[in-house]
Amino acid sequence: MKTLHNSGPLHRFELMLLAVLLFTAAGRGVFRYEKQSDEIRFDTLRLHIIANSDSDLDQKLKLKVRDRILSDTGELFAEVSGKSEAVALAKTSLDDIQSDAEAVIAEAGLDYPVKVELTKMWFETRSYDGFTLPAGDYDAVRVVIGEGEGVNWWCVMYPPLCIPSEDSAAEAVKVYGDNSAFVISSGGTEIRFAIVELIERIKNSLA
Repeated sequence: MKTLHNSGPLHRFELMLLAVLLFTAAGRGVFRYEKQSDEIRFDTLRLHIIANSDSDLDQKLKLKVRDRILSDTGELFAEVSGKSEAVALAKTSLDDIQSDAEAVIAEAGLDYPVKVELTKMWFETRSYDGFTLPAGDYDAVRVVIGEGEGVNWWCVMYPPLCIPSEDSAAEAVKVYGDNSAFVISSGGTEIRFAIVELIERIKNSLA
């Protein structure tokens, strides 16, 4: 997946597009879409791993780090009963996640530093394993390898969707409730996701 960048100030044409989209979507419940998006963001914990660079070596290393982290945390997060518990577990797991990443890097004969933190960060609208998550600020476990200048990888740590299974959709429905249809049945190019992303970019620019 492409590296995520924090969006800069909106250009005039983007503001004009937003006005047109809002006018067009007035009858489609744009404020309901934004409310649903807020609830989805609130109920989601993401995992974000950034490679040292875009070289083949560093990208393969990133995926090895990913595999080790998912192997060690997958069952843990499958047992949590809610987002707050997932965040609490993430906080207590940061040292273990860092140790996993450092071990993989050492096994590869490299000495890149690793930074692991629980943070709130901006994500653009992204589709993942049959889901589309709206743009905005999400809680995330962020793993930065070395210089952190390479293409990133991300997944949904809670609900536990990082490792797809037959129960993934059921887990998402359980967590997102009535909002699950908003996420599961929609493509990333639909107008409501474009509207939500532009609204969030405005809010992000004014923050």
